[in-house]
Amino acid sequence: MENLTFKQIKEAIEKSKNIGIVTPEDPSLDKMAAALALYLSISQGDKSVRIATPKNPLVEVSSLVGIDKVKTDLASSEGDLIVSFPYKEGEIEKVSYTLDDDLLNIVVKAGENGLNFEEKDVRFTRGQKAPELLFIIGAARVSELGKLFDPQALKDTTVVNIDNQPDNQGYGDLIMVSSKFSSVSEAIANLIVSLGLKMDIDIAQNLMMGISDGTENFQNPKTTPLAFEMAGILMRQGAVRSGKKQEPRSRDLESLIQRQPQVEEPQQEEPQVRQEPDVMQAPQKQEEEKQQVEEQGDNPPDDWLAPKIYKGSTDFE
Repeated sequence: MENLTFKQIKEAIEKSKNIGIVTPEDPSLDKMAAALALYLSISQGDKSVRIATPKNPLVEVSSLVGIDKVKTDLASSEGDLIVSFPYKEGEIEKVSYTLDDDLLNIVVKAGENGLNFEEKDVRFTRGQKAPELLFIIGAARVSELGKLFDPQALKDTTVVNIDNQPDNQGYGDLIMVSSKFSSVSEAIANLIVSLGLKMDIDIAQNLMMGISDGTENFQNPKTTPLAFEMAGILMRQGAVRSGKKQEPRSRDLESLIQRQPQVEEPQQEEPQVRQEPDVMQAPQKQEEEKQQVEEQGDNPPDDWLAPKIYKGSTDFE
């Protein structure tokens, strides 16, 4: 049976044209990889998708595909254009505009003392228009998002909360939060696969890097079966595992032993006992082995060669 939360998220994506995806400040590689994968997956057709984080991304996540699309606000082309400049009381007489062919000129008429700013001080920004659908990735509480948006402006926005932190406050309209996830990226991978969303090699590689980061290259004891299942699917999409290989601990012990002085002890020759082959039992063993081979056959079962189809996991509640 299809999970209710998955179904609601799918319906929300289908009916929303303006979608936002945000992460907390200085997100880990796992969280940013998950957010970018979702961004790349639903950035298609007539949908306007924006991705943002409170501060510019760190160098640690610069290798992810689509990192250049991450902004520090949710401003869009549909928002108002705001022109800002320093102002002192009494220095501006009035503000007006003129039309010159295809140009709109904003005229700031200076007062008696003139204007105290230069062209380089003028800033142009876009006003934020609240998205219809907002995914919050890896934030335990809304306050971790800083000034990305005004929570009061989200009264008509469907908020999807996706996280794996035990202290997540459970905010939002659709909640996909569980400490059962060993990484946020495996949760997003599962969501993309389960909903049949776009999955290409760039998306798969981002998610693979995220899962590897969240599970400490699959060596964390809390790594879930879902993480391995998703990794297999991503590798079939072309993703490649990367990361530093850890040397076996036994090797350190071996090198330590090699540095110890070796003391040779006199060897005592032991009497050699010649063992005669078991001539009487050999024909019987050969006949039993031949019978086992004939019973097993040379061909594997038919279902070994059948394609394996993964339909996603809904075990996160």
